[in-house]
Amino acid sequence: RNMELSGLSSEHLLWHPEERHQLHRETLPDYCQLQAAALADGIELRIASAYRGFDRQLAIWNAKATGLRPVFGDSGQVLNLASLSDKEKVYAILRWSALPGASRHHWGTDIDVYDASTINEEYTVQLTQDEYREGGPFFRLHQWLLSAVNSGRGRGFFQPYAADRGGVAPEPWHISYGPRAHQYQQSFCLEELESVIIASDIELKSEVVNH
Repeated sequence: RNMELSGLSSEHLLWHPEERHQLHRETLPDYCQLQAAALADGIELRIASAYRGFDRQLAIWNAKATGLRPVFGDSGQVLNLASLSDKEKVYAILRWSALPGASRHHWGTDIDVYDASTINEEYTVQLTQDEYREGGPFFRLHQWLLSAVNSGRGRGFFQPYAADRGGVAPEPWHISYGPRAHQYQQSFCLEELESVIIASDIELKSEVVNH
């Protein structure tokens, strides 16, 4: 079993020298180069979230499934989970949160980023679409990332959730290190994911396994 794929190993990671986050050892150098390029354009690229192990993703999933954390609809409204079937709950959670064992954040290649130069220390980064739209604090970062990625200046990073394809909601803050992430994606095995899920104490387990 490839433990790196499902967030059950951290041996492929290195700590960022200045931020308290871990990245894949092949991702870190190019991310630091991306930070330097951003800084040259007046943007302080910072990590809101990078590597998340299986247990962390499981805690997020279970908190949402049990109502301890809100589950949002497409327009940002909080959903009433009690009114949903188990299948509807699963798909509602999946719109914004990956299934434990199937998160790109397990790989250390994927990073949620923000611009520290546009906010003060009291500001709490929410990672909402409004923050990255025109008028939001991270709109300039959003434009810069799009330009860097599309012009080939992105150091190998791309945005896997730039557009809404009916699965995960658009995440303008999410960048992925393509050279390594594509290899992980090609290695992904549904049978391995199923075995990890069955062995876990995930909420809504039977519905997840069935689908």
